[in-house]
Amino acid sequence: MKYSEKISNKLNDLLEKTYDAENGYRLAKEKVENASVKKFLSDRENERRTFSGELKTEISKYGELPKTEGSLTGNIHRTWMNVKAAVASNKEEKILEEVERGEKASLEEYNEILRDRDFEFPPSTENLLMKQRNAIYASINTAKGYEEIMS
Repeated sequence: MKYSEKISNKLNDLLEKTYDAENGYRLAKEKVENASVKKFLSDRENERRTFSGELKTEISKYGELPKTEGSLTGNIHRTWMNVKAAVASNKEEKILEEVERGEKASLEEYNEILRDRDFEFPPSTENLLMKQRNAIYASINTAKGYEEIMS
């Protein structure tokens, strides 16, 4: 495997999960009634769409093809969110819990990739990943704040 393929594979894994997050936010946005929470979820959906574009551009720099859709695991997670929302007495709170859980998994994924020193990312890639990771960290804190308000 060439150096560029290793980087592209890592970035494609992130891209797939970013598609999952974008789709999850879209679903969550449709399930809530609170206008502030709906805007938060819509903003995160748009942010993930931006992340996808940035990752696709970065993957293309290495002459590789970016993935075009999310994972089976993401589809299963969205189905679970549907079930939880249907039976939850406080639907917004449960959805925010799921958002927080998903964002924590994303944060850990970014941290693992950034800690992986089997190879070094070019500075532009590392900066992009750190910027996206920091945005995810911020959204976790916002989701927690909304969750506390809803409970």
